[in-house]
Amino acid sequence: MHIIDAHCDALSKLYLNPRLDFYKEEKELDVSYPRLQKSKVKIQCFAIYMPEQIQQPTFEHVRLMIDIFYKKIIGNHSQMRIVNSIKDFHEIMNTEQTGAILTLEGADALAGNIAYVQDLYQAGVRIIGITWNYANWAADGVMEPRKGGFTIKGKRLIKEMERIGMIVDVSHLSIAGFWELMDMYSKPFIASHSNSAQQCGHPRNLSDDQIRAIISRKGQIGLTFVPYFVKSQQPVQIKHLLVHLDHICALGGEKHLGFGSDFDGIDQWIYGLENSGKFENLIEVLCQNYRETQVEQFLFGNWKLFLLQNLPEN
Repeated sequence: MHIIDAHCDALSKLYLNPRLDFYKEEKELDVSYPRLQKSKVKIQCFAIYMPEQIQQPTFEHVRLMIDIFYKKIIGNHSQMRIVNSIKDFHEIMNTEQTGAILTLEGADALAGNIAYVQDLYQAGVRIIGITWNYANWAADGVMEPRKGGFTIKGKRLIKEMERIGMIVDVSHLSIAGFWELMDMYSKPFIASHSNSAQQCGHPRNLSDDQIRAIISRKGQIGLTFVPYFVKSQQPVQIKHLLVHLDHICALGGEKHLGFGSDFDGIDQWIYGLENSGKFENLIEVLCQNYRETQVEQFLFGNWKLFLLQNLPEN
């Protein structure tokens, strides 16, 4: 079975440790080309996330990470190819190549310059998560104590994203920001790596009302492998992730569910899902509980449909 993984932070590790080789099975990398190959991951999303070591991120830091993406992941290799459009998606499905989608996690480094959105789009970024956990110039993150929504400039950012066709990611966005987005953004949007708050009450998870809202917009939710987003008490096993999947399906989300691992952004793992080479363990548990057609939907088909409906034609 093919797999689409909507979120990983491998780029941050490649930025912090230049000696790491994406094309080797490095101990420090959860996501590497050999592991993607082992699991038949067909498309991997790579987030540009500024690690906390960068205390004052600028757009130059973003450019550096984009450069790392093209040099260390796409590079001169024929194994990986960036997916920018529907045309790219169809072409990659007819090859043995693995696709890569470039995303931005947190708009901090744009520093309020809306024109940078066009620069990101030209560089291949197709998805932007507005915040990380805390406030930036655009909006409050879900862990910001004041629990605010969007700033005036943040609302301009959303309008520009909508204009040029950049997909909005609400993982990490505050609750107030989420509902403001519903009022001002007409297109489908995603939560690339979030689970159900009803099943695990972590602030990063989505309420039932938020889940229903994403479904109503024909959006997509990527269930994440962060253990403490799955279950408050350790250890966490793959079967515990299925509780979230079942719950979202019960809310009408069977066609709006996939996975967004958050590999390389975590230092704890679900037992049996320690890196991207272990997806076979997830597939085994899924196949014990769902029909094969459903399993294919969750792993690949739902994300595929979303991307074919929301990426540009060329």
